[in-house]
Amino acid sequence: MHAIVPPYLLSRLADTSAPHLARAAEAARATLAVTREYHRTRVNLDVTVDGDALVFAGTPAPDRVISDAQGRERLPGTRVRSEDDPPSADAAVNQAFDGLGETFAFFWDAFSRAGVDGAGGTLEATVHYGEKYDNAFWNGERMVFGDGDGEVFTGFTGSLSVIAHELGHGVVEHSGGLEYSGQSGALNESVADVFGALTEQHAQGQTAGEASWLIGAGIFTEAVQGVALRSMKAPGMAYDDDVLGRDPQPAHMRDYVATSEDNGGVHINSGIPNKAFELVATALGGHAWERAGRIWYLTVTGGTLSRTADFAAFAAATTQTAQREYGEDSEEVAAVRTAC
Repeated sequence: MHAIVPPYLLSRLADTSAPHLARAAEAARATLAVTREYHRTRVNLDVTVDGDALVFAGTPAPDRVISDAQGRERLPGTRVRSEDDPPSADAAVNQAFDGLGETFAFFWDAFSRAGVDGAGGTLEATVHYGEKYDNAFWNGERMVFGDGDGEVFTGFTGSLSVIAHELGHGVVEHSGGLEYSGQSGALNESVADVFGALTEQHAQGQTAGEASWLIGAGIFTEAVQGVALRSMKAPGMAYDDDVLGRDPQPAHMRDYVATSEDNGGVHINSGIPNKAFELVATALGGHAWERAGRIWYLTVTGGTLSRTADFAAFAAATTQTAQREYGEDSEEVAAVRTAC
């Protein structure tokens, strides 16, 4: 199961006895108790005239289907918007629809990848999952969004980095996968964060230096002392809250957290490769998806990365990719070696 809010954070919230967060604590306990079931190409056609000839050029287009669980923990829910339908009166439906589209556009523009599966398959999502459900997750075939409890978490459809992160898990899976445990699991989470951050930067036209590098900005209410779930630029600094505690992510291998919880700390230790990517992207400058993102994408999708790769193996693999793409003496190779 790949969910954006890590279990250790929900557990902190579930254990709080603060009277003003009673609803949020109840929602966190309910969210932790839920068992999540894991489970055609559209084309935009451009027609131009070249002399006496009509020239047809096609580019892949997303095929999106949004469903509404209507507060139940049952998928897929009722279909409420598909590709040719007008916008809905429901903001969550439109946010999910637009977020899927932005993610599709990023992967196509940056890497010529048509969707999560690389073949233009349908992008499906379900909104309004559960009652006050404090998470969003990828279940192997669709995005699923809760509405949050309203005290600590807002709805999850408003964060593009959340949407792209979860769809990023799908890209990793379709590329061979990274075992969701220990360091390979932390790499799985980190790669999803990379895709989440890059999608947001692509949508806003930001350079690496202009970007916030935050994952999940906007999903906390104003009552929380924090800016996002994670910071790729400053792991461990995303939040420091009386109830949720302090962001536990390390930024360096010397602070690696050895734990049996959370599949071996996949959400915590992902801060280490997250910081490495941010350092590479910042060192190279410009749009992060053009060089740093390309190196990471080709490494993950190249078919040679082991499902159980640890941090050292991934560092070696990204270095090899940079050497192959840009040359041994390139600044890209130097940036990867310095950061990793």
